[in-house]
Amino acid sequence: MNPVIIAIDGEASTGKSTQAKKIAEKFDYNYRDSGAYYRAITLYLIQNNINSNENINHSILDNIALEQIYKDKKLTIYLNDIDVSEKIRGFKVSVNVSNYAKIPEIRNFVYKQLRKSVKSNSLVIDGRDIGTVVFPDATFKFFLSADPKIRAERRHKQINDKSVKLESIEEEIKSRDNTDSTRKIAPLKKADDAYEIDVTLLTIDQVFEKILHKINSK
Repeated sequence: MNPVIIAIDGEASTGKSTQAKKIAEKFDYNYRDSGAYYRAITLYLIQNNINSNENINHSILDNIALEQIYKDKKLTIYLNDIDVSEKIRGFKVSVNVSNYAKIPEIRNFVYKQLRKSVKSNSLVIDGRDIGTVVFPDATFKFFLSADPKIRAERRHKQINDKSVKLESIEEEIKSRDNTDSTRKIAPLKKADDAYEIDVTLLTIDQVFEKILHKINSK
């Protein structure tokens, strides 16, 4: 029996990771957060003063070892054997990740990491191009969208840092949407066969039920 692949794509801060984790737990599948790979790479490059407009090739990327472990409802991200789960969610990484993520060499590096994860295990994975590029033949595809202001409010609560203004987060989200959807390589877009859910007015549980219903009805 072939592994089941469930792709959950969508805009920033629409709850993709939350839903992917819940689905993975429900069916006892592996879970991968594709965005966490890009964030960890961004963190590494920032720490090493490597700009997104520089030539980032394999000689640089080969120095990066990434690992994701999802256990007891917690995702831990290791960058060169160091737990960076908290650091990659910081504001500096958030405002820079899209500029690094559009670099072809970085995207190909991440694609290889993701495809390795599904060789023998069913997988739930969230991102922006999972159903369109990474796993175009995924068993199930979902696309989550929401009003930018609502997404900014959710991200603001997540960050839990009063020094970061809500307006700044909303601008960052709009800017990231634009960068992600207009990049030449694997732009953010809904796969033709993906089931779209506008989560603006829905609770986490309501979104989960919609996804679950779609999976169970096949």
